[in-house]
Amino acid sequence: MTSFSQLNNINIKGIAALPSPEEIRLEHQLSIEAGERVISYRQQVMDILDGKDTRLMVITGPCSIHNPDAALKYAEKLKALADKVSDHLMILMRCYFEKPRTTVGWKGLLTDPDLDDSCDIARGIRLSRDMLTRVAEIGLPAATEILDPILAQYVADCITWTAIGARTTEAQTHRQLASGLSMPVGFKNATDGATQTAIDAVLAARSHHSFLGVLEDGTVGVFRTNGNPYAHIVMRGGAGHTNYGPEYIAYLRVVLRRSGLPTGIVIDCSHANSGKDYRKQRIALDGVLEQIASGETAIRGVMLESNLKPGSQKVVPGVTPDPEVSITDGCIGWEETEELIMKTRETVKKARG
Repeated sequence: MTSFSQLNNINIKGIAALPSPEEIRLEHQLSIEAGERVISYRQQVMDILDGKDTRLMVITGPCSIHNPDAALKYAEKLKALADKVSDHLMILMRCYFEKPRTTVGWKGLLTDPDLDDSCDIARGIRLSRDMLTRVAEIGLPAATEILDPILAQYVADCITWTAIGARTTEAQTHRQLASGLSMPVGFKNATDGATQTAIDAVLAARSHHSFLGVLEDGTVGVFRTNGNPYAHIVMRGGAGHTNYGPEYIAYLRVVLRRSGLPTGIVIDCSHANSGKDYRKQRIALDGVLEQIASGETAIRGVMLESNLKPGSQKVVPGVTPDPEVSITDGCIGWEETEELIMKTRETVKKARG
């Protein structure tokens, strides 16, 4: 006789309840002043995407955060730099807590905060939320990539700009989620470099949807959305080639107009646009700046992977990794970050000032 215990969870090792989004938000509250700043930051990004604000958006920070204290040290330095260039650039800090994987590997601070595959997700949520509230108090807009639709409910109120990654741009779940998010959302082109997937995603995210999600009290509910009018495209290259050159931008402008979409574009200077070599991000950025200097206005933002120290490191069991060096993709160091951002400001000042 078959036991009913064989019907469900036969491959589940364990189950643990999570605190509700409401509980976590009460533990790590966003102050009224910080919340008002997030609303203002979002509006500034919307104005940049609309072309009402001629500044360039620069999204920079660690590939993924593994040490909140080091990330906050980076945030303090970035805030000082952001104030210097705020007349021509809007600086957002990459606060990436989830790491998409092709197969296996560390999945980010939110999922595995202790870097040992113990996957204390409740602790990861608390650490991530605490850091985001502190970045908001410092006075920096936060940018992230949302990978798990459930976890978004715990941190989304702190976020100014969100990316949907190349691996999830095609997913209906993420398109539906983006349609209900309260901030602008950038969809990256597919890993093979194709842009049609991202265009389809933008069109879907701008439409209304109904989907399942987690409510503030932790119960499951149905979310009905209006659609997100600030869904847009992020060009990140693909399949061994770049796609930030003027021929790609000109083509994309035409395709976007034919699709009835605004032409605001963000360029990711990392990933395939740098050939996965962090030292080549400056080459991609130079290519973007040449276009801006020549009068290209469709480019509204750029992304850089940057950390306090350059390069990347492997996580070795029993060895504490350097808190200031990336444990995922290689990043440029702080000195180069400062140099490139000041150079970007001068180019935008001359071209759009």
